[in-house]
Amino acid sequence: MKKIIRRDFIKAAALTTAAAGAWVFPSCTNPKNESPAVVSSKTYEWKMVTTWPPHFPILGEYADRLAEWINKMSSGRMQIQVYGGGELVPALEVFDAVSQGVAEMGHGAAYYWAGKIPAAQIFTSVPFGMNAQQTNAWLYDGGGLDLWRDLYSRFNLIPFPCGNTGGQMGGWFNKEINSFSDFRGLKIRMPGLGGKVISAAGASTILSPGGELYTNLERGVIDALEWVGPYHDHLMGFHKIAKYYYYPGWQEPSAVLELIVNKNAFNSLPADLQEIIKVAAHSVNVMMLSEFEAKNSEYYLLMKNKEKVQFKKFPDEVFDRLMKTTTDVLNQLAASDAASKLVYDSYKNFKTRIAPWTDIIESNYM
Repeated sequence: MKKIIRRDFIKAAALTTAAAGAWVFPSCTNPKNESPAVVSSKTYEWKMVTTWPPHFPILGEYADRLAEWINKMSSGRMQIQVYGGGELVPALEVFDAVSQGVAEMGHGAAYYWAGKIPAAQIFTSVPFGMNAQQTNAWLYDGGGLDLWRDLYSRFNLIPFPCGNTGGQMGGWFNKEINSFSDFRGLKIRMPGLGGKVISAAGASTILSPGGELYTNLERGVIDALEWVGPYHDHLMGFHKIAKYYYYPGWQEPSAVLELIVNKNAFNSLPADLQEIIKVAAHSVNVMMLSEFEAKNSEYYLLMKNKEKVQFKKFPDEVFDRLMKTTTDVLNQLAASDAASKLVYDSYKNFKTRIAPWTDIIESNYM
């Protein structure tokens, strides 16, 4: 991945030194003496819609930064107006808005579109699956991104990995989970494949935007929820209205966020602006994960030592049953949808291949 990022940055840096007018590439970038590439001075004004509340910490902030970086790298030739969920379109209608050209860009998570594309949720996270580092390896160097782009192509979209939360917590509950049967009858906010596993355990899953979670939990619309981790969850105030904070986050050992770009709009851009978008997305993918890791570690200690939050580990019996149920859910998904089988087989095979290396390098060390 370092080679890809470095190459893209070098290319974008060369391209973005253009003056306000048209600019010709230096001869060092044109060793075959082909016709020089001319960078247009045309300005593009785009809209980006997101699934996050406006300027939401980290998630929404990085959508803002993405737009800012693209503007700077393009010397102002590409200006992007960012809209939080509900400002231009509802949070969970981002996919359709970008697909149809209402906005040229969107930022969110692929598992929100599982109702349209069952295989999409695999690109966000797989319960008991790979961590962020392994997932990036699969996407960039294991064929995952090619599958993702092929899947979205029929919807006139191009996806880019654009952020990662890292490992998440298992969720906030007002009822102790002592056995697998304790999930039965609970209304839980849990998207993606994790939600399907919980549904198989007898719970009801509810998909709601982040901005509605506190009110829904406080009013009893939901009995439990999972969001991200200590930093976000503390800012959201969940520790004030829920008794127990469970771990580990079996449902999302990492969570890839996506930048989706309308394919027609992207293809209409000059080559240098296309590269700038790619580089900006790469940057967000790395930097967001770093910030989550730093802040989650800080707020974990804050909630544990100062707020006296009750951190509880899922019992082994519950964990084992969740793992078995996950296998059943994934096998059912693969059997019911050809695209899901193709993507899941790729994911599963890469996970099997990379696990021995992870064991030697990291698991033994940890």
